[in-house]
Amino acid sequence: MKAYKKFINFSLILILISCPISFSHSKTIPSSFADLAEKLMPSVVNISSTQTIKSTSNPFPFQFPPGSPFEDMFKEFNRPTERKATALGSGFIIDKKGIVVTNSHVIQEAEDIIVSVNGSTEYKAKVLGKDPYMDLAVLQIESDEEFKPVSFGDSDKARVGDWVIAIGNPFGFGGTVTTGIISSRNRDIGLTRYDDFIQTDASINVGNSGGPLFNLDGKVIGINTAIIAPGSSGSIGIGFAIPSNPASNVIEQLIKFGETKRGWLGVRIQEVTKEIAEVEKLKKAEGALVASVAENSPASKAGIKAGDIILEFDGKRVDTMRKLPKLVAQTAVGKRVGLKIWRNQKLISKKVLLGRLESSKEFKAENKTESEKFQDVEITDLKIFVRNLNQDDISKRELPKNTTGVVVTKILEDSPLRFLSINDVIVELQKQKIMNAKQFSKLVTDIINKGEKTLLFATYNEINQRGYLTIKLN
Repeated sequence: MKAYKKFINFSLILILISCPISFSHSKTIPSSFADLAEKLMPSVVNISSTQTIKSTSNPFPFQFPPGSPFEDMFKEFNRPTERKATALGSGFIIDKKGIVVTNSHVIQEAEDIIVSVNGSTEYKAKVLGKDPYMDLAVLQIESDEEFKPVSFGDSDKARVGDWVIAIGNPFGFGGTVTTGIISSRNRDIGLTRYDDFIQTDASINVGNSGGPLFNLDGKVIGINTAIIAPGSSGSIGIGFAIPSNPASNVIEQLIKFGETKRGWLGVRIQEVTKEIAEVEKLKKAEGALVASVAENSPASKAGIKAGDIILEFDGKRVDTMRKLPKLVAQTAVGKRVGLKIWRNQKLISKKVLLGRLESSKEFKAENKTESEKFQDVEITDLKIFVRNLNQDDISKRELPKNTTGVVVTKILEDSPLRFLSINDVIVELQKQKIMNAKQFSKLVTDIINKGEKTLLFATYNEINQRGYLTIKLN
């Protein structure tokens, strides 16, 4: 499988997407989807979000070298400028008062959100709540009008081979209807913490993000979120949607509380390999191996220990390690649940009173790490500020998917790097790969402490041209 993944070299892109024939175990295929599409179209919306991007640009097809007599003369042409950037996505109305569901990444860092209904009437919208961990957001249209909602279906009943309809705003072409089937279930593509995607071959593209995936009853069984696109080529018939059942639980919490309240067990887990199963005398490799237990966590209080293998949670089988976090997260805070654990080659039972994930130290520490990717770090020796390059940058700018580095956020007037521009990406220093702002800062310090006076940078400019830049330090 690893070799195959390397061979196809795909990139995962967030999508900011006739006679009737009957079968004995499925519904009759309609001769046309027109009636259903016409009924559903008023409930699907186009979403446009804007944010301000600060940058500097050089109007000349060249740069003056440091110390040039023309440097000060033309400095005014290189002043920071601001521009508005627009992101397009899709969504759907779930309440006649104008509550809209979409993806979190569609409205990320948005300053203004405009929702277009029926492809024409535009309304301002505000965020009621968002959950980046499942990539969901709930908006409220700011209007006293009544809207036409759709309802959620039971995604657990959706079967591989069932017909589905996707409606959305791909590439800004609102009201686009595509059809296909459910290609697979329970896909884990490493995109979110709780991956459990429905895979479909209904054509979805950039702009379909947040749009609904309907069954033939006109019920939402998924929220279109991502596609596989080799070389950013667009839809090739492998799209992914968040199932409606786990999504509706999160959406309900976002509407009610403005945030999520997920169950918390308090264990760090790892995969049970064939070798581990053999040593532990398990019949097969299954469950989640407890690597460590957080202090004062629900697991700790229940007597769960490192080395335990959790085989069942609240009556549900834990067949793989990745299944346990999903089961825990979907369970109500404060519920007492039963666990079946393999310990010392015996099956034992435990009762655990679940805590709240968002209140745990681990969650707060992890959430801080998430925010740090947008935090500016001052590189004193170079007199610039940078932040970590993140996956959102890579996706929006269409940089190579494995790019790492730092984004320039501020350049002081006396910086030796004043010929860079804000939003340029530094990917190498002295031919060493830049991983993040902390590593970059240490690398700069180490190089200068060695007495080196000439620095060689590899960068991407604002139009994604890769090049090298050398500077001499005084």
